Amino acid sequence: MKTIAQQLNIKKFPFEIKDSDGKEIYREDSDGSWEKWEWVDGKVICYEDSDGFWEKMEWAGGEMVYREDSDGFWAKWEYAEGHEIYYEDSDGIIEDNRPKTDVQKAIELLTKEGLLRDGKIQKLT
Repeated sequence: MKTIAQQLNIKKFPFEIKDSDGKEIYREDSDGSWEKWEWVDGKVICYEDSDGFWEKMEWAGGEMVYREDSDGFWAKWEYAEGHEIYYEDSDGIIEDNRPKTDVQKAIELLTKEGLLRDGKIQKLT
């Protein structure tokens, strides 16, 4: 299958196509490799290239809240007042800075003091 530049008989590279907002939506190099982007509200929501790699992003309130790609990687974020409060990804990384309830605070304190193990309250000696 011919690339866009090949179909149009383009000889000057890189060949670029931009949308009405000036955002690049397609780029092709002289070797036939290409990249394409989809934009919504000034944010990239989808990327794909000629090697078969792709990634999709979701945005809320100007912040990326989810990303996944063709390599199987994914990540998600939560924000409060413009600050990241939660991050988790497919590699098992979790950074949780969400405000804790009083019960969560009590569990953390009891665990730190050695009074709670495996969900069971330890006897005081």
